[in-house]
Amino acid sequence: MMPLVFDILTLFPEMFQGPFSVSQIKRARERGLLEINLVNIRDYSPFKHREVDDAPFGGGGGMILRPEPIYLALEAIRERRGGKLGPVILLCPQGEKFSQRLAWELAREEHLVLICGHYEGVDERVRHLATGEISIGDFVLTGGELAAMVVVDAVARLLPGVLGDERAPAADSFAGGLLEHPHYTRPRVFRGEEVPEVLTSGHHARIARWRREESILRTLVRRPDLLSLAELTEEDRKFLRELKQRIEVLGV
Repeated sequence: MMPLVFDILTLFPEMFQGPFSVSQIKRARERGLLEINLVNIRDYSPFKHREVDDAPFGGGGGMILRPEPIYLALEAIRERRGGKLGPVILLCPQGEKFSQRLAWELAREEHLVLICGHYEGVDERVRHLATGEISIGDFVLTGGELAAMVVVDAVARLLPGVLGDERAPAADSFAGGLLEHPHYTRPRVFRGEEVPEVLTSGHHARIARWRREESILRTLVRRPDLLSLAELTEEDRKFLRELKQRIEVLGV
């Protein structure tokens, strides 16, 4: 199987060394499931002192990433890949909010280019290069590097062979529109709090139903906005109606 290849355009490639050199990302790279190329935008600056930014037309604070180095970097990547590029994603606060659904879509690609914005932003003409824009939340970071790390991690763990249990991603929070159920491990009793009896019963059907109902309950309490998009069975919907009735009776 061919690896998923990430080309990440950044001003600070050294920021990625720690996160991409440990845990699942490290193992995925070592096993040939994932390839990450860090492309220093400064290396493609056509200017004498490797400048990559300039003051904005019209005035205002901050500096803007110039288009030339980014265009040249992408052209070099395209040439290296025989004229073909996968989706080109600009990481910026104005993009589509990143989600598990979007992570699954990106995990089906063979090649992804991530452009890390920085300073006050990028020249608007850089957006013409992008096939999509992603934001990891409604807040502003110093640059797109941290967002790129989040995207790579979320996508990489969905690749076949990266996780020990191939079924794990399907049970994650947001996978089916619900938050994940509670987890317990040893000891069975800790400081007076006992593991729910059903989890030690050995009854797999009861355990599965308990976990499903706990996911629905947790989603209703913490993220009720997700329920309208969740993949619910008729049994799930019945349980949800009963939950809402109980909450209404209790007045909470």
